[in-house]
Amino acid sequence: MAASTPGPINMHASAVAFGSTGLLILGTSGKGKSSLALDLMSRGACLVADDRVILTPDLNGGLRMTAPPNLEGLIEARGIGILAADQAPAMAVWAVTLDEVETERLPERHTTVIAGVTVPLLRKVESPAFPAMLCALMTGGRVTP
Repeated sequence: MAASTPGPINMHASAVAFGSTGLLILGTSGKGKSSLALDLMSRGACLVADDRVILTPDLNGGLRMTAPPNLEGLIEARGIGILAADQAPAMAVWAVTLDEVETERLPERHTTVIAGVTVPLLRKVESPAFPAMLCALMTGGRVTP
C-alpha cells in the first residue's frame, strides 16, 4: 500500500507571494511576521495569509499555502488595525524564520520540514535591507551557496 500524503496543517505564521512563488514567514508572537509581510507587499508581493496559514502538501512534493476562510484578505498592522489586502494562494518556495539571526555572510543552506515537505529556510538578517534582500531572492533566485 502506498504511503499517503499528510493532511493540511494550520500554522501560526504569515505568508506572501511574488506571482505563484511563496515565502512562509515564521516566528514567535511579536517577532514582526506581519510587519515583514507588509513591507514585502509594499515591494510588490501579494498577501497569502497573515497570523494563520494553512499548509497543504501536494502529490508533487510541494507545499500549498492558503489563508483560513475567516482571515482571507486580512492583515494586522500593529498600531493601526486590521487592513484589507488582495490575497491569493501560493506554493511555499522559501521559508524565513524571524526567531534566529543569520551571522554568516554567505550562509550554508538550511531547511525545515513542514507537513512532511522539506522547504529551504532562511534566518533573519539584521539589516535594513533585509526586506529588499528577500524581494530580490523571491524575484530572481539565489545562485550560491
